[in-house]
Amino acid sequence: MTSTTPAIDVSGFTSSADQILAAATEGPARVPGVVAMVTDRGGNIYEGAAGVRRTDGDTPMAVDDVFALFSTTKAFTATAALQLVESGQLDLDAPARDYAPDIGELQVLDGFDDAGEPKLRAPKSQVTTRQLLTHSGGFGYDFFDDDYHRLAEGHGQPSVITATKAALTTPLLFDPGEKWEYGSNIDWVGQIVEQIAGQRLGEVFEQRIFTPLGIANMSFELRPDFRTRPAGMHQREPDGTLTPTDFELPSPPDIDMGGHGLYGTVGDYMKFIRMWLNDGAGEHGRVLAADTVEMAVRNHLGDLPVTALPGVIPTLSNDAEFFPGQSKSWSLAFMINNEKAPTGRPAGGQGWAGLANLFYWIDRENGFGGFWATQILPFGDATSFTKYMELETAFYDALG
Repeated sequence: MTSTTPAIDVSGFTSSADQILAAATEGPARVPGVVAMVTDRGGNIYEGAAGVRRTDGDTPMAVDDVFALFSTTKAFTATAALQLVESGQLDLDAPARDYAPDIGELQVLDGFDDAGEPKLRAPKSQVTTRQLLTHSGGFGYDFFDDDYHRLAEGHGQPSVITATKAALTTPLLFDPGEKWEYGSNIDWVGQIVEQIAGQRLGEVFEQRIFTPLGIANMSFELRPDFRTRPAGMHQREPDGTLTPTDFELPSPPDIDMGGHGLYGTVGDYMKFIRMWLNDGAGEHGRVLAADTVEMAVRNHLGDLPVTALPGVIPTLSNDAEFFPGQSKSWSLAFMINNEKAPTGRPAGGQGWAGLANLFYWIDRENGFGGFWATQILPFGDATSFTKYMELETAFYDALG
């Protein structure tokens, strides 16, 4: 990847970004508070915060506030798996049961019988870690899939939010490799990493990712120091108003959920983004080899398309899709936009999101990345998502 970073009008972008953040926290459809940052390969070129931590208080949002990162956790788990590929301990195309035997016991849900009981059958093939990383392994989420929602409502399938092993031992929705469906695949990758490393996932992250990146404010536990600066969770009601809630992920969790379990700051996430911009190098050491990064960011989903996310549980997610009408695929860690995005992000850009309306992008071609963080449910919040898109667009306008 080129080491030349295009020039950007930092002053002009900073002014535009500040206005976007301020506008996001104003008006009847406002977000309570937001933190946003943009980085080049060397460091942050923008840091901003606006609004308040909670709408039932007046404490201003700050750039070092702690967020439930939800699915932006996934790329860390993918990184830990890639480290095991480098060390020769993980074969992405071997059956995942070779590393996490419990996954080999799972069957495919083949509908429901007349009594409403799930019909199960053996999968036609065993799921691989590559399929798990690309969300073609057969797993879903109950808030995006009707059948999983039915299992949860009628048969007691626990939510992944419980951070329990029982929440992972769900039937497959289809045979591995058949299609793309977003779900708990990466939680299973976390289990694979733990089995190979002989450590909890949080310990693996701390030693192998956080330390070389200089990350000090990220954990699967809501640490005491995090509780002094939390970005509060809010529910967007049907009438558009915001209700502050006391929602927390289990702390400490029974299982470190590699798909959604981290708490952390945006500033520390930027260090992770910079690692991907710098071909695997961190501030205090290398996390991945450069050729591993180049391999990982390619399309590993083949011709299978990344599709829209249907909002099955309205309190958790709206219908949502990045760049509707454009082709999207999946690398080993991120969604890939296969066409130049309306924001200006070039084709081949990487990115994803978290349930409480957190969004990020990584542009290795130009050497920039950004992160937008709010704490609002349901996912696909119109204001948060639109303003994030405006921020990314303003960045590329300033890049010229």
